[in-house]
Amino acid sequence: MSLSRAERPSARRRVWVEPKPRVAVELTGSGPLVLFLHGIGGNRTNWYPQLDVVGAEFTAAAWDARGYGESDDYEGELDFADFSGDLLRVLDAFDAHSAHLVGVSMGGRIAIDFVGRHPDRVATLTLADTSAGSARVASPAEVEKFLQMRKQPLLEGRSPQDIAPEVVATLIGPATPAAVRDAMIESLSVLHRDSYLKTLDAVTRYTAFPAFEKIKVPTLVIVGEHDRIATPEYAAAMAQRIENSRFVMLEGGSHISNMDRPAEFNAVLLDFLRTHAARALPRGAVAATMGA
Repeated sequence: MSLSRAERPSARRRVWVEPKPRVAVELTGSGPLVLFLHGIGGNRTNWYPQLDVVGAEFTAAAWDARGYGESDDYEGELDFADFSGDLLRVLDAFDAHSAHLVGVSMGGRIAIDFVGRHPDRVATLTLADTSAGSARVASPAEVEKFLQMRKQPLLEGRSPQDIAPEVVATLIGPATPAAVRDAMIESLSVLHRDSYLKTLDAVTRYTAFPAFEKIKVPTLVIVGEHDRIATPEYAAAMAQRIENSRFVMLEGGSHISNMDRPAEFNAVLLDFLRTHAARALPRGAVAATMGA
């Protein structure tokens, strides 16, 4: 197992998955693995409202994607598929044949790409406030306009901290608590500038997702009522195309529904995970059940 450990004062601990670029993962609990994947402007701390709650019944783990938080930056351009490669490394490091994947926004896109590449390694999917490719929700011109809006201030010399308040304003809703808004501003303020620029291009332009109809694992689709990016209408249509799916809209929620509606989000997520807990298997379990 390629893990190096750094203990935390609380029940949570931080590990690094190697080799480089190292991926930082914070985890707590025991049992089937539930892996939380943050959005494009976030890091693993965005999942703190879920980690301890889910960790009471599962191994709850949240990563910093490559180029985020305490994870390593990397040379060269980013291929969106690199995230799936990193995710495979994380599952192997935790000796998990399959895991429950929970992704918000970009994290949901990573989970969808991963299940298309490695369907046998996914126990369930939870897709929160996400879409599978900008081309499915916006025209090419709108995609380029969005990229210019996000990238130009940074290319002109502003820092992630400078742009954080205006970006967060596009993510939150009218019922988002001030403390949650401030937490998201902090997340954006500590972005790795160069890695974030590469991620913006890779995530926004990527289109090679599997068709929703090809997703066969149990799937929970969650969306905030006031999500203006991955809208409730889009999320409902996505859920209709996934064979074994459940759709939930959280009243008052925004594009960060796990943060601004944590109690409701956790209740729905735990009910889903409990129903399908046994689907997450350690390595070797599949061969064992076949009598190997």
